[in-house]
Amino acid sequence: MNSPIQLHYTAEHLWVNHTPDGHWLAGITDFAQDSLGDIVFINPPNVGDRLIMGTPCGVVESVKTGSDLYAPMNGIVTDINKNLLNAPEEINDKPYTAWIFKFKPDDVNDTKYFLSAEAYKKLIKED
Repeated sequence: MNSPIQLHYTAEHLWVNHTPDGHWLAGITDFAQDSLGDIVFINPPNVGDRLIMGTPCGVVESVKTGSDLYAPMNGIVTDINKNLLNAPEEINDKPYTAWIFKFKPDDVNDTKYFLSAEAYKKLIKED
């Protein structure tokens, strides 16, 4: 499975990436999209929603099942990828460019809870 080293990962199979404007992008990993199968629907959090780290904030549905998205950090949702509302299959095609939501974290020091690409690869080998 592909896990780019410049990204951070959560144990709940999200990737996150810092943007130059101080916000973060979040999407699901290659492992997650592969496990789900063909993604047919996405219900992202709403702009302005408060994120609480580790709690559900959205849903990704595939032909197999639905899966909750878990907030990677405490913060506020600042944008969603509207393209995915009409073309959720982009997540299957390009999981690391098809971000689902953008957020402004409350405390950037919460990045200490993220996994490196190497640690994430070890995690998914155990799943």
